[in-house]
Amino acid sequence: MDDYQHTKIRVLFLCIGNSCRSQMAEALLRKHAPDRFSAFSAGIEPSAVNPFTIRVLQEIGVDTGDLFSKSLNKYIEAPAFDYLITVCSNAEERCPVFPGAGKRLHWPFEDPAKFIGSDQEKLAQFRIIRDQIDQRISNWLKEFPAKLQNPSGK
Repeated sequence: MDDYQHTKIRVLFLCIGNSCRSQMAEALLRKHAPDRFSAFSAGIEPSAVNPFTIRVLQEIGVDTGDLFSKSLNKYIEAPAFDYLITVCSNAEERCPVFPGAGKRLHWPFEDPAKFIGSDQEKLAQFRIIRDQIDQRISNWLKEFPAKLQNPSGK
């Protein structure tokens, strides 16, 4: 959490385990708009980053060196977030309120870790979800002007 100055739009991606979808969203937002957004992720019941998550992000040139599973509790005392984005329905249901969150969005994605199949089939499923998240972030970023001002005016 290196950007406490609040000069960028702060976004927290939330899911249950912080092992797949929220990690992908954090890394992909950092890839697409590092100068305008500070991206973070957390889980209600954090586990570990899924190795397939790391692999599919690295396949498209995303730096995964600083990804690790984090608890939502880590951010309770953190500076406010401009956006809280849940990426799974379970997290949306289990976290109806988060103190200090500005606008709340819900982007439900299937959990690729629940897919049953061979390693190659699982990897294919992780790629599908990665690409869906990547497309959703790309579309969302079009809503913001190129020279983004922080909505809180800070």
